[in-house]
Parts: sequence; C-alpha cells; structure tokens
Amino acid sequence: MMEERANLMHMMKLSIKVLLQSALSLGRSLDADHAPLQQFFVVMEHCLKHGLKVKKSFIGQNKSFFGPLELVEKLCPEASDIATSVRNLPELKTAVGRGRAWLYLALMQKKLADYLKVLIDNKHLLSEFYEPEALMMEEEGMVIVGLLVGLNVLDANLCLKGEDLDSQVGVIDFSLYLKDMQDLDGGKEHERITDVLDQKNYVEELNRHLSCTVGDLQTKIDGLEKTNSKLQEELSAATDRIFSLQEEQQQLREQNELIRERSEKSVEITKQDTKVELETYKQTRQGLDKMYSDVWKQLKEEKKAHLELEKELELQIGMKTEMEIAMKLLEKDTHEKQDTLVALRQQLEEVKAINLQMFHKVQDTESSLQQKDEAIASFEEKINQVMSSMKQMEERLQHSESARQGAEERSRRLQRELGCRSGALQEQLSQLQAQCSSLEKELKSEKEQRQALQRELQCEKDTSSLLRAELQQVEGLKRELRALQDEKAELQKVCDEQEQALQEMGLHLSQSKLKMEDIKEVNKALKGHTWLKDDEATHCKQCEKEFSISRRKHHCRNCGHIFCNTCSSNELALPSYPKPVRVCDSCHTLLLQRCSSSTGS
Repeated sequence: MMEERANLMHMMKLSIKVLLQSALSLGRSLDADHAPLQQFFVVMEHCLKHGLKVKKSFIGQNKSFFGPLELVEKLCPEASDIATSVRNLPELKTAVGRGRAWLYLALMQKKLADYLKVLIDNKHLLSEFYEPEALMMEEEGMVIVGLLVGLNVLDANLCLKGEDLDSQVGVIDFSLYLKDMQDLDGGKEHERITDVLDQKNYVEELNRHLSCTVGDLQTKIDGLEKTNSKLQEELSAATDRIFSLQEEQQQLREQNELIRERSEKSVEITKQDTKVELETYKQTRQGLDKMYSDVWKQLKEEKKAHLELEKELELQIGMKTEMEIAMKLLEKDTHEKQDTLVALRQQLEEVKAINLQMFHKVQDTESSLQQKDEAIASFEEKINQVMSSMKQMEERLQHSESARQGAEERSRRLQRELGCRSGALQEQLSQLQAQCSSLEKELKSEKEQRQALQRELQCEKDTSSLLRAELQQVEGLKRELRALQDEKAELQKVCDEQEQALQEMGLHLSQSKLKMEDIKEVNKALKGHTWLKDDEATHCKQCEKEFSISRRKHHCRNCGHIFCNTCSSNELALPSYPKPVRVCDSCHTLLLQRCSSSTGS
C-alpha cells in the first residue's frame, strides 16, 4: 500500500507538471481532446480509487469513487450545483461516469483542490468509504491537494454532452512522461518561469484560504467573548444568590436554635403536667367509666349519621352522573339545532332562488303576452280587410252572373226571333259567343281569385285559432302566475316564521350555552382540578422557561398547573374560593370573557 501511494503521488506530480507545461505552450486554455488533460483525469481517478472499500449489494460488488465525492455537497454548499447537474445528465448511467463528470465540472470551476481539501479535513466521514491505509486517508492526500492548487491557473473548456464517460477505460499512458534529455535540458528556463507562476498562484490561493480561516476565527472569538460575558454575568448573579442563601441559612439556624430551646421548655412543662394528670386520672377513672358508656352511645349515633352521609354522598354521585348525561344531551341538542339552522338557511336560499326564477318567468310571459296581443290586433285588421274584399268579389260575381243570365235570355230570344234570319245573324252570334267565352274566362279568373281568397281566409282562420290557443295558454300562464304569487306570499310567511323561529332558536342556544358553562363551572367545582405536584413541573406551562432560584413556582387556583410569577400575577374571585386568588393569564382572560358574555346576555 505504501509503494502504491508513493507511485501514485509521483504519477500525479508528473501528470500535473506535463499538463501545466502543455497548457502554457497553448495559452492556458484546454479542451477535452487534450491528451495530458485526459491522462491527468485517469491518474486522478486511480488516486481516488486507491483503498476504496467494496460495497456488496444484491446485484454484486460495487467499487465507485462517486460516493465520497457526494459528501462534498453536504460539507460545502457551493458544490450543490455540480452534484445536481451531474445527476440531471441523462447520458450518465453508472456511478463511475458521474464521478468523472464531477471531476470535469470541479476543474472547470477551479475549485477541485478546495473540494478535496474539505474531504480530507473530514477523515471521519471518509473512513466509511476508504481503508485506513488509503491515499486519501494518509499525508499523501494533502500533498496531492497542494499540487492541485496549481491547476487553478488553467482555463478548461470541457463539453460533457455526447461523451461516453461510462465506458471509458482508465489506463495510464506512460509514453507522455518518457522524454529525451535534450528536451529536458532545452526547457529548463521555461520550467523555471512556469514554476515561478505556479508558486505565485499557490501563494495567492494559500493567502485566500488563510484570510477565510482568519475571518472564521475572528467570528468564533467574537462569539466566545459574548458567551464569556454572559457567563460572567450569570456567575455574578449566582454568587449574589449564594450569599443571600447563606444569610437565609444562618437566619434559619438561629430560628432552629430558638425552636429547640422552646421545645425543651415545653417538654419539661409537659412532664410536670403529665404527673398532675396521672394523679387526676386515677381520681377521675371512676367518672370516666360512666362517661365511656355515654360516649359508646354517642358513637353508635355517629355511625348511623355516617351511614346517612354515605347515602347522601351516593345520591350526590348519582346526581353528578345525571348532570354529566344532561350535559352530553344538551351538547347533542345544540349540535342538532345548529344542523337544523343550517338546513333552514339552505331552504331559505332555495326559496329565494325559486322566487327570482318565477319573477323572471313572469316578466318573460308579460312581454310575450304584449307581443301576442299586438299580433292578434294586426291579424284582426287583416281579416277585416280580407272580408271586405270578399264581399266586393261576391258582389262582382252576382253582377256577372246576372249579366250572363240576361245575355243567355237575350240569345235565346234572338234565336227564337231570328231563327229564320240565321244566315244574317250568324256573325252577331259569333260575336256573342266570343263575348260569352270572354265572360267565361272572366268568371274562371274570378273563381280562381275566390278560391285563393278562400285559402287565405282558411289560413287566417288557422292563425286566429292558433292565436286563440296561445291566448288560452297565456290565460293559463296568468293563472299559474297568480298561483305562484299566492305560493310566494305563503312562502314569504313561512320564511318570516322561520326567521322568527331562528331568532328564538338563537336565543335558546345562547341561553343553553350559558347554562352549559354554568354547569361546567359547577362540575369543575365539584370535581376539583388536577393539582400538579412541584416535582412534576420543571418549566413554566405558558412561557416554557425553566424554574430556578430566581424564577419561583406558583399554582393557578383555577386549572391547577404551575406557572412562573410573570405568567400568574393576576388575581380573581373563584366559586370555590371566597377571596381573590392567584390565576394564570389564560384562565384570567377566559374567566373575564365569560363574565362579560354573561353580563351582556
């Protein structure tokens, strides 16, 4: 293990040296295709893998250096960006690939040396991943960190997208480090310049680290000075308290001596009294026998009274249970009444919505009624016009028929009179026939007009029947509207009654709540609050500050809990205490609210 550490350290020195030389020749900017940079990452990977513990799982053995690199995120919050970006890369599927991507990003940020220094400073965390003789656990790890500081001079432009970091084979290429002696002799001056630059950058990095450590130490010193001043103040307060306690102890000792002297004197007096009482006892023994019989009788009477008191106590316990049952029933009644109140409010809202809908429907029906009345009036005017035109056409028909009949009679007369003159009057007949044909044509046209008028009359009659049906529907809607208005009035009455009932229910509920509070207070007075012992409480119930010699304990006479003096400085008269007693702040506000609510009701 020692030889491996030494070889890896020498390889790291060579790789960093070659990388710096090639970077200076290229202008201190490197790409991913740069061969010395790739060899540097290979050597770095070998250094991180040295002495790694093998983790066994269900799949098999796992030996990855990404586990210790993940610790940097917890120890140094600046490295959280690197860890999240490495986890979010979709191309990386193995822990080895993630570790290589982490090294690339740390080098681009120029903080690879800082992150590894944080890891090596916390070796107790690294012991979970590395063997005790691993390179990262020994002094060689700090040497490598010092070598890595020189890489902060370089600018690395590495693209992680498209590179297969999971399947790369990490093999060290020794051909880069085997050079001719001429090259070594020719580049001494160049090496000196690079060494000077590296030393300068290394010193600047060390100065930056030292300034950071100095600032941290200064803040720690300020914090320690503040804590020291606080401790000194507490110490002075404690010493003052100790002196006061010593004075109290001396006073108590003096009082104890006085009590001893008094007790000794009282003991001597009691001895003398006992002697006198013995003499009187012998004399009064006879009278005591008689008194004994009287006392025996009194004892029997007291036993009977005791039995009666026990019976009364049982009755009181029964009354207490009945009171609890009544309390539960009252709570149930209040819950049921609240539910009924909610249901009644919902019904009221539904009734209001129905009223609004009916009001909108009534407005719509009234507007439609007005439109239909106007349509009916227009249709009646049209019917009157059609009837007048029909009468005129019938009169024309009658005139035409009478003219036709006259013409036929005339033709018959002419046929009779001019039967003999047929040859001469055939021309007149042809004229008359032409007139007849024209009259027939006129008659046909008039008949067609009459049929068209009859059709129009039928259509008008149909429309009038439809309008009458709509009128009947409107009348039905008016009736429904009246019925709905009646229902609305009834619902309004019911609503008013329900509102009155709700008001009465609210009054009953307030009264029942007051009764409940009175019953609870009586029940509390009967039961008595749980009185906490002094040993059970170490902190104040309200402010949760610890009790001490300066912060004394005080019981609340209402709830029985223990508070400090600031949280229980109020006094109130309770039902179980005739005089005002000490009460905590919460009980004080609660009792005042109850008193104000009872006086307001």
